[in-house]
Parts: sequence; C-alpha cells; structure tokens
Amino acid sequence: MQLKILSWNIWIDGHFDQITDFLKSSNADIIGLQEVLKNDNKRDVISFLADLDYNHAFAPIKKVWGNETWNDGPALFSKYEISNVQKYELSRTDARAAVSADIKVEDRVLHIFTTHLIHTHQQQTNIQEEQMNNLIKLLPGEQTIVMGDFNAIPDSSVIKNMRNVLVDSDPTSAPTWSVYPEGCVTCKPKGIEIRLDYIFTSKDIRILSSQVESSKASDHLPISAVIEV
Repeated sequence: MQLKILSWNIWIDGHFDQITDFLKSSNADIIGLQEVLKNDNKRDVISFLADLDYNHAFAPIKKVWGNETWNDGPALFSKYEISNVQKYELSRTDARAAVSADIKVEDRVLHIFTTHLIHTHQQQTNIQEEQMNNLIKLLPGEQTIVMGDFNAIPDSSVIKNMRNVLVDSDPTSAPTWSVYPEGCVTCKPKGIEIRLDYIFTSKDIRILSSQVESSKASDHLPISAVIEV
C-alpha cells in the first residue's frame, strides 16, 4: 500500500489562506506541521484539517524569540486513526518538542514523529545536538517515520547522526529554505539555498519518491515522500 507523507513548517508569519489551499490540494495521508500556534483563532489549522477528516496530535511548547514568547509546536495529522499519542520535551534550555502517534494502516502499525529543533543559523550547537540525541533515543527500530524542520544542514553532525539510524527520503538534499529573507533576520537568507527540512524512515519502509513542493505560503517549502508499507 502506498502513502503520501507531507512535512511543512507553516511559519508563524505564514499566509494562512495559501497554507490551507495547499494542504487541501496535497492529498497527503499523513502530515507533520511545525510552528502550529496554540489557541490562534485566525490560524486554526487543526480545525481546518479536522474538517477534512484528519485526526491529529499536537505538542505546543512555550519558547522565547527575542522579546516575544510563543506557544507553538509540532502537530501530526492522519487520515487514519491514531493512538498512543506521546509528547516529548527535547531540551529544557531553548525548549523544543516532538510529538508521536501510532497509526494503523491495514495490518501494520506505523510509529510517526514530527519535531522542530532550535534554529542555530546553520551552526553546530550543543543544544541542538542534545535535542537530536534525545529524539533518537525515543525512536523504535521498525515501522518508523520522523519528519520536521530540523534547522540543520545535510552535512551537520545532527543530520549525520539521524542518517546513522534512519534513511533520508531525499538523498539529493534539495534546498527547502528560505522563501523569504524574513525567515531569519540574523542570517538574512538570500534565496532558497539551504535544506533544513527532512523526512526519515526506518529501513523496513520502502521510499518510492520524494519531492520538494512549491508554495509561497511560508518561508519553508513543503516536502513530501511517497512510501510503500
């Protein structure tokens, strides 16, 4: 059986009408979103996808950016019934979260995770290493999919550590960020030149294709993979 997996950081400053248009047309079976705000009536992506018959699991966490405090986090959505929802805090300093759920597809149970690691301006930091190591400790060895905005480039030790455990769905490492210079006022990206977003699977899942999708709704491009289970 084939499934379409979609991962996307929808950006707190994203264009919500374009976000919903893309999600509706994506025809994804399982979706991982990042920067989903809690209790935001103007950007209620959870209710929008619920109306499209997606079940969900959400892990908001308070974080400080500059002088502002946000309560957002990663969220999973599935056309299939979900169970065993778990929420994890990956570090106490510069807190980031992961959320997981089990999804039964025919006679198999898939273990699905999505996360959003700290942004480090494409530099190696101990906090990001801690977050990734704590995530890796959580992962089952089989029937596992991990997706999200890892805020790490393909050659970083963070991504190399994940590739030692799981399979990267896109070996070409096509760039996913930044659609807008406002994506980071510190490093001021000049275009879509950097890969920060990934979908990983355990070795027992067959990856049929992967793609960087097209949208101007967020500073990140959506990414997808078609798998066979």
